[in-house]
Parts: sequence; C-alpha cells; structure tokens
Amino acid sequence: MKKVFFTLICLSAVFLCFSEEQKDSLNLVHLQEVQVISTRASDKTPLSYSDLDKSDIEKENFGQDIPYLLTITPSLVATSDAGTGIGYTGFRIRGTDANRINITANGIPLNDAESHGMFWVNIPDFTSSVQDLQVQRGVGTSTNGAGAFGASINLKTEKLPPSPYGEFNGTYGSFNTSKATLKLGTGQIREHWALDVRLSDIRSDGYIDRASTNLQSYFAQLGYYNENTLLKFIVFGGKEKTHHAWDGVPGDSLETNRTYNSCGLMGKDASGKEIYYDNQTDNYLQSNYQLSLLQLLNPFLKLNMALHYTRGEGYYEEYKGDGGVALKKYGLQPFVYKGDSVFDSDIVRQKHLDNHFGGMIFSLDYNRKQWNVSLGGGANYYDGNHFGRVIWVKNYAGDAWFFPEHEYYRSTGKKADGNIYLKANYTLFRKLNLYADMQYRAIDYRIEGQNDTYDKRTQAMQILDVHEKFGFFNPKAGLFYRINASNDVFASFAVGHREPNRNNYTDAEDNKNPEPETLYDYEVGYSFRHPVFSAGLNLYYMKYKDQLVLTGNVNEIGEPLTSNVPDSYRMGVELSLGTQIAPWIRWDGSLTLSKNEIKNYTEYVEDWETGNYEPNYLGTTDISFSPEVLANSLFSLNYGPWSAGLQSNYVGKQYIDNSESEDRKINPYFVSNLRLGYAFHPKGLESLSFNILINNLFNEKYETNGYVWYTWYQGTGENRTRGNDLRYFPQAGTNILANVTVKF
Repeated sequence: MKKVFFTLICLSAVFLCFSEEQKDSLNLVHLQEVQVISTRASDKTPLSYSDLDKSDIEKENFGQDIPYLLTITPSLVATSDAGTGIGYTGFRIRGTDANRINITANGIPLNDAESHGMFWVNIPDFTSSVQDLQVQRGVGTSTNGAGAFGASINLKTEKLPPSPYGEFNGTYGSFNTSKATLKLGTGQIREHWALDVRLSDIRSDGYIDRASTNLQSYFAQLGYYNENTLLKFIVFGGKEKTHHAWDGVPGDSLETNRTYNSCGLMGKDASGKEIYYDNQTDNYLQSNYQLSLLQLLNPFLKLNMALHYTRGEGYYEEYKGDGGVALKKYGLQPFVYKGDSVFDSDIVRQKHLDNHFGGMIFSLDYNRKQWNVSLGGGANYYDGNHFGRVIWVKNYAGDAWFFPEHEYYRSTGKKADGNIYLKANYTLFRKLNLYADMQYRAIDYRIEGQNDTYDKRTQAMQILDVHEKFGFFNPKAGLFYRINASNDVFASFAVGHREPNRNNYTDAEDNKNPEPETLYDYEVGYSFRHPVFSAGLNLYYMKYKDQLVLTGNVNEIGEPLTSNVPDSYRMGVELSLGTQIAPWIRWDGSLTLSKNEIKNYTEYVEDWETGNYEPNYLGTTDISFSPEVLANSLFSLNYGPWSAGLQSNYVGKQYIDNSESEDRKINPYFVSNLRLGYAFHPKGLESLSFNILINNLFNEKYETNGYVWYTWYQGTGENRTRGNDLRYFPQAGTNILANVTVKF
C-alpha cells in the first residue's frame, strides 16, 4: 500500500505542474516500452501492416521459429529445411525473400550485415521473449540496418516485470521434438530496479532424415527506472548444432522417399547400404548485447538511444566425396598412396565465420497537438572473417603441409552503415493526416582476400577485391483520412534502395559486379472497423529497377543465387476480413491476389555439346517464388477455460526459376493446423494450461521451397532435350506437439 500511495502522490505532483494538455501527453509516455518506437507504424500511418501482441504470440509458441508464427499475417510464406519449422527456417513476403526484409529488435538491426539474411536458428526461442511485433509490407517506415526492400519486421522484447513471477513452458511431440523454457522475474526492487531471465532448450530429430537440431538460448534484462528515465541492459543469444538438410530432396524421390537427405553421403558399404558422415553439422554461437536509454525530456519530447554489439562465431563441417574432389581446389598437394599418386580424394572441410557487429541508434520523438515528429538514425560497423580448413583427407598418410589443419581460403568483410531520417505525421484537419518520411543511408563495404571458390583461370582460389560505396535517399509520403470512427482510407508512395550482399559479389559473373536495386512502392488502402465485423483492402504496385531476383539456382551450401533484371514489378490486392460470429468464436482471414513479372527476361542454359551457355529470350515471365494466390483462415474459440484455433493456409503455384516453366515449379498446397487448449487457476499458481497443436491436420503432401540444382541442354537437332536436376523441401505430414505452461 505504501508503494501505491507513493505513486499516487508522485503522479499528483506531476499533474499539478502540467496543464491539462500536458497531462494527456504524459499519459501517452510508457516507460516500460523501451525501444525506438519511431520505426513503428501507428493507426494513422498510411502503410499496410499487421500487429501481433503477447497473447497472439503465446498461443502459437510451441517451439517453432518466428516465420511459422507469422503465417497468420497476409502475403507470407514460411519454409523449413527440416520440415518441422524448427532449425533452419525462412519466409517470403509478397514474394520478397528474407534477404530483403529488414528485421529489428527494439529498433536495433538483427539482419546479418553481409548476407542481409536473418538466421533465426542463432537465437532459438526468441519468441518467448517477445512482447509484440509489427510486420510492415512494402517499403514501410524508415528503419535501421539492412534496407527494407519489400517488408520489415519490428520486434519488441518483453517489458520489465512489475511483480515477481516465474514460468515454465514445456513441449514434447512428434520427431522427438522437445522444448523447455524457464522464465523468472524479480519484479520491482527498491522501487527502481527489475531483473528478467529466460533459459531455453529446443531439440528435434526433424522430419527429413538426419535433420536434427540441438538448440540452447538465453535472454536476460536488467532495468533501472524512475519517473522520467528508463535504462535497460539486455543480453540474449543462442548456441545451435544443426545437421545439414539444405541439399533438399531430388524431385524424382518425392513420391518414393520424401525424407531423403544426401548431405554427408560418404558412399555405400559392402551390402550396398548408404553410409553418412556423422558430423555433417552447422555449429554457431551468437551473443547480442543492447544498452537502451529512454529519457522523458518533457511531456511532449522523449529521447531514445541504444548501443548494441553482436558477437558471432562458428562453422559448418561437411564431407566432400562423390568419387573424390580435386586436391588442388583446396590448395593441397598430390600424395602417394599404395604406390600411386593421388590427385583427387574425399575430404572433410570446415567453413568458419568470426563476426563482430556493433553500433548505436537514436530517435528524438515529439508528440504534441497536430504534430508527431521523429528525428532518428544510427551508425553500425561490421567486421567479419571468413576462412576454411581441411581437417581430413581420405588415405592421406601425413606430411608437413597438412598437419594439423590446412587453411585453404581466408577473406574479410568490413562494412560501415549509417542512416538518418526525419519523419512527421501532421493532422491537417481533424480527419486528415499528412505523412512525410525522408531517410539518407550511406554504406561503405569492402571484401578482401581469397574466396572459397577455385578459379580455373588462375589455378588458385578466387581473389576478392571489392570496395563499394553507396548513398541512398529514401523518401516516403502519404495521406491518411479517417472518414468516421469506423472507416479509414490511405494512399502512399515510397522509394527504397538496397545494396548487393556478399553472395551477389562472390557469385557474380566474371568482371560483372551486381548493381544496387531500386523500388518504387505505391500503396492504397481502406479499412472498416466494427465490434462484429472488420475489413481491410490494400492495393499495391511495386516497381523495380535492377531487381536482384532469385534465379532458382543455389550455391554449394544451399544459399539462393540472384541476378539483376532491369525491369520488373509486383502488383496485387490484399484483403483482410474478421467477424465475431458469437461471443466465444471469431473468424479472421486474408487473401492476396498478385501478379509478379520480369520484362524482357533472358535465361542462360549450358549446352553439354558445346560447353557454352546459350541465351534463351523469354520475354515477360513470372518472378520465381511469387505465388499469385495466398490465403489464410483462422477460427478462434474461447469458451471459459477452453480455447481452440483452426488455422489454414493456401499457397498457390510457385515457379522455382524465372522461366515460367511448368517443369520447374512448386505445386499449390492447402495446410491446416489445429490447436486445443485448457487453462485454469489452481491454488498457489497464477495459471496452469495444457495445449495440443496438430500440424498438417489433413496430412497434406506438400513442399514449401525448391531450387534448380542444375539445368542443361543435351543432344542436337530434333533430339535436343532439356534436363533438370530439381530439389525440393518437403514438409512433415500430420504431427503433434503437446505443451504445458505453469505460471506462478
């Protein structure tokens, strides 16, 4: 009671010092919301976005990665190498791959600075420490880190606990999948301090053969707060050991052996049984540190600042055989075995990453009367080492050149990235808002050293010598009109730029550097809100210059390859509907219809007879991995202690390269997941709940991703044919996860 009276006295004193208008402004300041909120869209921002709150996240948190949680949002497709949503997972929004989707936590960049990708496997069970998130489709608002080139996802970590608490969350189910999460919080200590901690362990054998995962993670935050200041130190990270499944399943094995995994294949034993390398694994350790300050300068003005640092190091290990690899491609000398000179042999190699990424972000946010203004930005620096080692050679007896390990390449990547933005939302009339957002982003990127690829021309590892500087101006503007309490309309235009990533340089054609991409994003939207029924309609046209599109090919570790196309576009309509059928049951759904095309496209295919790559002009074709139809449905039931959810996703046909060939596609699929839950409040506990998730309820056979390992012409004249080595990523059939959560 003393704390209550003390708080009331403080609030009364503050309110006596401010005018009525200042009281309202002060009420909008939430010190528990530590993040640069200027990167978020508000209810009057002319953008297409979706919000998920803590309750939405908790219902679906059975250990699967965040991409699978996001499948309830429009225009999103999730995929998993292991087929279960645990381990290596990815997603696309409006056909845009994850390397073009900006992801931040508390406004701090999470994307890898060089690849631009987000590796959820490095921070497993981060879902359990997320308070809420926002998905912005299109260019979105100005943000920090990698260029938002199709979408952005803004995560906000949990608030500091106001009261002491504890929570245990455990999951077990198909494929020996298990999750154990323990969370503890101190609540308020001496009226100014609070501590929050989470430890997690997730394991799964995976649906695909030998696609097991072993993941551990942690999250901790320590906060100090008073009336006008909140200082928070956050540390989170994870350790992962994941068996490779990135080769996919050959197309001709989908009907006979959907779980086949060729990664680590060493050959066959005397009985003809295939044998595999046991340690065909990816191993990585990542730690993230954030020091954030929120300072209320006055009732209308607040300052957000944060320092961040990410440390990552690890490697993947793999067996390279298939009759032997050329030793010279690894800088190895021939050796003598049983009197014969050996030039090709099976090897075991490791590819290492050793990364440092740090920087600062800030925003100064002003909110008074008609004005909502943010001045913000950030500066980041990345320093990464890439190097490879050969740790074993078949039949090698041992000489000085190989002992104890042989390093066959080493290169560095150094990247400085800074941005500054000014955005304002002005209420011109009571119903009309004008929005403007201007950002300037500068990048200085260097790659030096040896690549992991052998250059036949020089008879040595490929030399890397890249130094590129970019300066991008990204303006955005829009109008938002609130017709009445139930109806809104908006229109916006935005420009986005994105620099090429490391693979775009290392895998580029000879003497041809990739060009940066430009996006012109036009959005028009309408929304209707009512307690019983809600609807939203969004039209978008995304015009690209020099878009780096997925070719359908991948490099040797399964990373998708891209190439510039001068002229392409994406256009579509996103429809969202929701209705409260009864007090205890609700339905929500979304439908996306789109057209995604490249103009004047030419593909290049190798001719086995000549050894040359022949051009094949195709004209206007569909962009790879861009289904024309996407649909989601969610029935939610809450009746007393019981809850249930039936989620369904339909994904239309996707092509796995840009040729629009029916021979190279992913078939459409319709998948439903059923969740059942029961929660009650026994004496001595805050709550106890039991949940069951039945994934792929109707046992659909489907694939979410694929690629063209190789395509070629063979034969001549009328006998000429095209061959395709296609790989796919099948997902698990019906499988079950059971969960218990104890809160105390």
